Amino acid sequence: MSTSYEADVVAWANEQAEFLRAGRFDLLDREHLAEEIEDVGKSEQRELAKRMAVLLAHLLKWQYQPGRRGSSWESTIRLHRKEISWVLNEAPSLASRLRDPMWVDRFWSNAVAQVISETGLDCFPEACPWSIEGEVVKEGWFPKA
Repeated sequence: MSTSYEADVVAWANEQAEFLRAGRFDLLDREHLAEEIEDVGKSEQRELAKRMAVLLAHLLKWQYQPGRRGSSWESTIRLHRKEISWVLNEAPSLASRLRDPMWVDRFWSNAVAQVISETGLDCFPEACPWSIEGEVVKEGWFPKA
């Protein structure tokens, strides 16, 4: 008997995995499986977008609040660069997002909103002034004050 996707998604997923391993393709819930597979890709994209926004927010604070620079900001910048690198190593196709103007605008807008909320400053460029691949994600790069 099949477990309903709507009733218990975890039990359903385990059951679907068993069907796949057993070669019981006739028992697969193809529509929900396809949706779940697509959601994995969306989850990785959200992870990249979140990490980029946090990284950009800290780089903005680094540039616009030089008197408040500290090891915590530097650690956060380094950590998010590593996390972005790991995401891109696991899903190399996401690297194209770093060159996509719509995605860069999304990262940037989220970062600016975060910094405005945290600092009260509202003096940031409308578009990201830095090269994403050449500066932002490059280990050791920091913007000048």
